[in-house]
Amino acid sequence: MPDIILSNVQKSYGGSGPKAVSDLNLHIGDGEFMCLLGPSGCGKTTTLRMIAGLEHLTGGDIRIGEQVIDSPAQGKFVGPEKRGMGLVFQSYALWPHLTIERNTDFGLRLRKVPRAEREERVAKVMKALDIEKYRDRYPSQLSGGQQQRVALARMLAVNPQVLLLDEPLSNLDARLRLEMRAELKRIHAEFHTTIVFVTHDQWEAMTLATSIGVMNEGTLQQLGRPHDIYDRPANRFVAEFVGSPPINIIEMGGGHALDRAAQDWLRPRLGDAGQVGSVGLRPEALMLASSEGAVPQGSFAHMAEVTGILPTGGSWIIELKVEGRVIFLTTTACPTLTGGETVWLYARPTALHVFDKDGQRMGAADEALSRAEGGVQVVRKA
Repeated sequence: MPDIILSNVQKSYGGSGPKAVSDLNLHIGDGEFMCLLGPSGCGKTTTLRMIAGLEHLTGGDIRIGEQVIDSPAQGKFVGPEKRGMGLVFQSYALWPHLTIERNTDFGLRLRKVPRAEREERVAKVMKALDIEKYRDRYPSQLSGGQQQRVALARMLAVNPQVLLLDEPLSNLDARLRLEMRAELKRIHAEFHTTIVFVTHDQWEAMTLATSIGVMNEGTLQQLGRPHDIYDRPANRFVAEFVGSPPINIIEMGGGHALDRAAQDWLRPRLGDAGQVGSVGLRPEALMLASSEGAVPQGSFAHMAEVTGILPTGGSWIIELKVEGRVIFLTTTACPTLTGGETVWLYARPTALHVFDKDGQRMGAADEALSRAEGGVQVVRKA
């Protein structure tokens, strides 16, 4: 299928309030697995429904290749049934009075596909999704995960060029969600279908997507590969939304000891630290030293008190306090610390995410800190 292109898309529901979607520009490549990620009410589901044709645009246009499928200015609108797309709802929307086999071939019957071809395609997708043994059961006799597989099979049977998924895993428990994530990855690899997946779960987006679009209040905050979204967040909202435990934020211009220490550390490295609004430190980028002498030279460091050690199975979350401010650190090495112990926390220059007073990432700061990283020297205890 040609690429799907959203240009300056607008969506409002009347009134003078904020737009549900504002000036959205999005390019979804053929065969791509794109996740629209963001909090409730950010416009991600509205965007999915506009792509599907269930919502009309207020402004802008949507194209599939060179064909305009929705444009208020041009007076064009292609109905959802003619877009070659399949939509899987959060609620699955299975017919309770039809068997699993009949639910799966429902779309093919509507399209009047010949019986032999219909049976072949249904058998293929049911086998691929491991639900063929349930073909004579009804939806009420299946678990949530099995019902999810049926909903996916029904869409895949009609061979849609684009598969649209609206938070389909949110009703499942943790184990089933993990299984279905792996299932979706396999489906994408096997069927080469373009997938647009809406979720508020950052780990679903990070583990599934080839690209992620982070949205907030109807606007696209950042579009990029999963590791780019995490390692180089475009602004403070993205940095704080993606990551668990969340990123540690140090506010500039404050009177707290950590604020002053960060500003003093940044000033000789950035030249003008007065433009900095805040600094972010990922929990896994923070490290601990038993004394100031064990901190690598050139690192940002500060004394802290250990106030909690939280095991999570394969890793530990260490809670620290600097004059009452809580800082979180994560490690995969079993800590030997005890509550109340005083340590030095530190981070290498490139571990700092620097944002200006508007919350936007400062590219010049990244370059300056990369140069500073080359001057870091490790000081080892005798």
